[in-house]
Amino acid sequence: MTSIFHVESPIRMSATEQLTRMRRSILGSSAASTQAAAPPNEAVSDVSALGDAAEAGAQDFPARIDATWPQRYARSVALLDSGAIMFALTVAYLLRFAPWTNPDEPVVAYIIISFALLAGWLACLTFERSRDRRIVGIGLAEYGRVWKASWLLFATLAIVSYLLDFDLARGYVAVAFPVGVVGVMVGRFGARQGLLRLRAQGRGLSRIIVTGCDEGIEELISELNGNPAAGYLVIGACVPGGTPLGHGVINGVPILGDVLDVASVVQRTGASAVAICGSDGMTSRVVRDISYELEAIGTDLIVAPGLVDVAGPRVVMSPAEGLSLVHVDAPLFSGGRYVVKSVMDWTLALCALVVLALPMLIIGILVKATSAGPMLFRQERVGRNGEMFSMLKFRSMSVDAEDRLAELAAHNEASGPLFKVRNDPRVTRVGRALRRYSLDELPQFINVMLGQMSLVGPRPPLPSEVAQYDGHAARRMLVKPGLTGLWQISGRSDLAWDEGLRKDVYYVENWTVFGDLAIMLGTVRAMLAPNGAY
Repeated sequence: MTSIFHVESPIRMSATEQLTRMRRSILGSSAASTQAAAPPNEAVSDVSALGDAAEAGAQDFPARIDATWPQRYARSVALLDSGAIMFALTVAYLLRFAPWTNPDEPVVAYIIISFALLAGWLACLTFERSRDRRIVGIGLAEYGRVWKASWLLFATLAIVSYLLDFDLARGYVAVAFPVGVVGVMVGRFGARQGLLRLRAQGRGLSRIIVTGCDEGIEELISELNGNPAAGYLVIGACVPGGTPLGHGVINGVPILGDVLDVASVVQRTGASAVAICGSDGMTSRVVRDISYELEAIGTDLIVAPGLVDVAGPRVVMSPAEGLSLVHVDAPLFSGGRYVVKSVMDWTLALCALVVLALPMLIIGILVKATSAGPMLFRQERVGRNGEMFSMLKFRSMSVDAEDRLAELAAHNEASGPLFKVRNDPRVTRVGRALRRYSLDELPQFINVMLGQMSLVGPRPPLPSEVAQYDGHAARRMLVKPGLTGLWQISGRSDLAWDEGLRKDVYYVENWTVFGDLAIMLGTVRAMLAPNGAY
């Protein structure tokens, strides 16, 4: 979870093309042909293929990744946005101005208003760059921009209505705004799931070149190529002293040239961006010169400052005498946001218990009727600030499960202090079904109501696990443990201990209310596709 910063070009594409032509005319036709940009659909099939081409001294590389996917994806999302907004406006119109209920209402005027709102809403989403390829598919920035664009539209509508003394129907707005926002976000979520599936197959990725020191490049390659959901594929590296023919390899990625060869490497490979890592040789002048060269060929510049597991809301950029300074706010573990989180936890948990009361009763009867023992299982867990509490679950194992733990120790499949056995013989037949869909955890809504847990948070650890904590592991106890969390939607029991711990600490230090809502939605999807549940 490395933080990267995109540096936008200060000129438009038309000006960029002019600069490119000027540059080629100065360099001469021979240089221009050597540095001719790769066709937009030309790409690298995989890192190994690129490495073979580099070792052979080839100037062109095999093609597979389609560089035009951002435009096609943006058009698809725009169509989804249009459909969601049209649906919301139609529902609002019919509920407020249905001719069979309100025959005297100004029907024609609100038809015109509806079409104007459709155009204005789509324009605001475009103006806020909510379909920018750099934010789609990962993170919460896309949803945040959708919310901001929608809120600004209706705030502007309210102000204009007041200034023009136009009595805008409040019922129409009260339906159109929430239904439209939810509809657009649901459409974006669906489009994102499709994009993530494509990226898992190696499609829908942006090819990038990384440059800087070997250590920084190696870490960035691991982060980006190991996480296709981020949307990047590192296809080459430029390091101090590297040769254009690329006879070296860093973390499976070929070295294609020196730091000063970045622009020519981009044109040879058809990469869409360059990521710069910090190093002694990457002075401000070198970075500036690289940015000018990339600007002339219309290529994005990405700066990786080495901030790991720090989310956007904690990062503030500020200029100081021509320098861009990155301020990193310290994580907060109390205050108004936690009050909002507590209120949301209590409210949603109460609603869940009311709605799920009958299903939970049926599950409890099945547990009691199919195996000896109590309906609920109580286990001591460690909560916020090390406080102990009894976590509730539907019993999914035989009553002697704890006594049989020692005999299964040799079959432990989990890493770290965790204990997991994929085909645990202690699990009952009903318990296996409950675990598959995480239904055994429903009683934890009671723990949430009692203030012992949160709906979203780190995984609640056992005292035996906490006793083995070292380093930063204890930071996961700075907030309440959660019924679900990043660990739940990222693989559950299949997740390695170190990776699960990292996700928990990341959540503790970077959580937001909007992020909690996104994790809740992701939990529903994880329950329906229960990978890693055993």
